[in-house]
Amino acid sequence: MRKLLTLLLGCLCLYLSALGQAQDIPLPQNTPHSLAKVIRWFQTDNDSNYIEDHTKDIIFRVFGSRKYNYYNIVDRKRNQEVLYRPNTPFNVGFGVNYKFLGINFAFNLPFINKEDKYGKTKGLDLQSHFYTRKLVIDFYGQLYNGYYISNSKGLLNGLNTFTPDNKVPVRPDIHNLTLGLGVQYIFNDRKFSYRAAYLQNDYQKKSAGSFLIGAELFGVRMKADSSIIPGKLAKEDFFNNQRFDRTGIISLAASAGYAYTFVYKRHFFFTVSLTGSIGTNYTSLSLIRKDNKIGKFGLQLNNTERISMGYNSKRYFAGIQYMNFTTRSNSPVPDTYQRIGAGELRISVARRFKLKKQLF
Repeated sequence: MRKLLTLLLGCLCLYLSALGQAQDIPLPQNTPHSLAKVIRWFQTDNDSNYIEDHTKDIIFRVFGSRKYNYYNIVDRKRNQEVLYRPNTPFNVGFGVNYKFLGINFAFNLPFINKEDKYGKTKGLDLQSHFYTRKLVIDFYGQLYNGYYISNSKGLLNGLNTFTPDNKVPVRPDIHNLTLGLGVQYIFNDRKFSYRAAYLQNDYQKKSAGSFLIGAELFGVRMKADSSIIPGKLAKEDFFNNQRFDRTGIISLAASAGYAYTFVYKRHFFFTVSLTGSIGTNYTSLSLIRKDNKIGKFGLQLNNTERISMGYNSKRYFAGIQYMNFTTRSNSPVPDTYQRIGAGELRISVARRFKLKKQLF
């Protein structure tokens, strides 16, 4: 399954990148009218007073990044929650972009991960974010095995601090599968560019923003060898005393939001984007004691935050990029919900090189 997800993501990446650079690809005379119409729709005539296009430059970058995932079980009535986190690695790498092609190589720095304290997480994170001129497309393909309880202090009976060897409670038996797709349309694509902040192949010279509208589709599965809700909780009636070893969530939501880039002295920038979503979900729980499954449709609430800041110019880029996505899905148990999220923190430094002759 991992190979299939990787292949699908690679194909999707190339396809979306090509669409995002459609103005650089000459259309054959026999191109079907419907396809040509779609490709032309992706083209944008940027306002040169705001956006400077550098897709025909070769862009080299070095970066450090951490992708992550999290899972929370929340009981509103008892004002308590269980927070699960994977022990994800910090990677460093380098990459290159030219027109619609982009390649990144990243390497794990294992000495940064504290496996003796937080346990070991194995996984595959294909989380990717595609920024075309008119669309933002977020793809989530995550497989994680192994979590730890990040709020164990005060949550479990007799555990008010870390264990004597400074370890936190770990759950190597918890497995996660997350598949999702989010699409947002950028209204003011002539003056506002996500690509300037996140891909480095645009340079936004003046402050501008845009309204966003879109939709999100998600499927999540969490499973374990025993109850996902840990034993010896300080509040024994947590989650109405229901214990489950598997949960599945399917959700669909419509989104709307706003993004804005503030530019100071033409080079220093701060980009912030906030999006909220509302929709419906179907959540199922496999109960342990009753050996049956319960399910229910409920309200789905999502939110996405993107923040980027740094320095941008004709030749150089240096910045920090942060993206976080959170889903909130009502469960079949009254006054409870599950929160699942994903995101990435990245630090990038890039240099653009102008070519005297285009490679293709």
